[in-house]
Amino acid sequence: MEEKLYQIALTLIPQVGPITARNLISYCGGARAVFENRKKALLKIPGIGEQMCEYILNKQVLAVAEKELQYVQENGISVLSYLDADYPSRLKPFPDSPSLLYYKGKASLNAQRHIAIVGTRKPTPQGIRLCEDLVADLKPYGVTIISGLAYGIDVTAHKNCLVEGIPTIGVLGHGLKEIYPPQHKKVAMEMIEKGGLLTEYPSDMRPDREHFPMRNRIVAALCDALVVVETQRKGGSMITADLANTYNKDVFAYPGRIKDKTSEGCNLLIKSHKAALIESASDLSYIMRWDLLDAKRKVQQQLFIELDEREKLIVALLEKEESASIDQLTSKANISGSVMAAILLELEFKGVIKPLPGNRYVRI
Repeated sequence: MEEKLYQIALTLIPQVGPITARNLISYCGGARAVFENRKKALLKIPGIGEQMCEYILNKQVLAVAEKELQYVQENGISVLSYLDADYPSRLKPFPDSPSLLYYKGKASLNAQRHIAIVGTRKPTPQGIRLCEDLVADLKPYGVTIISGLAYGIDVTAHKNCLVEGIPTIGVLGHGLKEIYPPQHKKVAMEMIEKGGLLTEYPSDMRPDREHFPMRNRIVAALCDALVVVETQRKGGSMITADLANTYNKDVFAYPGRIKDKTSEGCNLLIKSHKAALIESASDLSYIMRWDLLDAKRKVQQQLFIELDEREKLIVALLEKEESASIDQLTSKANISGSVMAAILLELEFKGVIKPLPGNRYVRI
């Protein structure tokens, strides 16, 4: 728990973002070691200047971190470092992912299938129906649904998950001491029991405007696929969709009528090949090959395929996950990207694995 104190303190230092925090921990050998290092040693770390050294050596943040640690312990909040086993595995490959997360809830952050649903804050009645139908139709696939607890499509997705008994996780742009917007507090409290609330911000952090675009990168990285229901050409949903494409996630969008402002963004994503057109959950499941994944569980595994040690390692990793990206496999197996690509191709030839959209692979 002492290391948690220093992990929290590190994120409270001005100018220290996720990348800098990782560099400091890597060079110093741990969060506590950062604060115990001498100025001369800190200045040798790339990107660390005089001002940041002063912030670290001042150590005033440790007192603030102690209060934060006490609050999270008293309120059942988990503090997850990127070094922890239960940190979301989908976030780990990306350098801009938070070095520390605060989580309150019961749903797993590493469930087999994560779908993010985003959209406009002012949906049409048709958009609301599409979102409701999508959530209900996704239930048989054993998904966890992620969104941002905002007005409109976000909260519609969360509410219908609660009705359908689907785990749902809200990613917040503020600390867990309050809920924004306050009108969604009741929904949020239910989500803690049947899903969870996740944020990179300490408990007292207010919902400032600049936090929400930052929140969107977590939504995009935490999902296997992102669905945009309704959106205009500009806004948080389009930012999230662009981020999901950057992260090699599968992006889907519902088409809308020409010149309908609430569908302009969706139509643009489809037209520019940044999203696949869908009309229902079955379209999504077909593209994600989830029907094949369900069928594979009913088929007896092949018993007599000869695999070398590295192939066995990759197969073992895939058996622990519903699917995994080549980056995740490379990181976990400690094998170079070029060698990993050759191993995966050989396993495909042997009929042991299948490729999925977004450079992901699944065990057959």
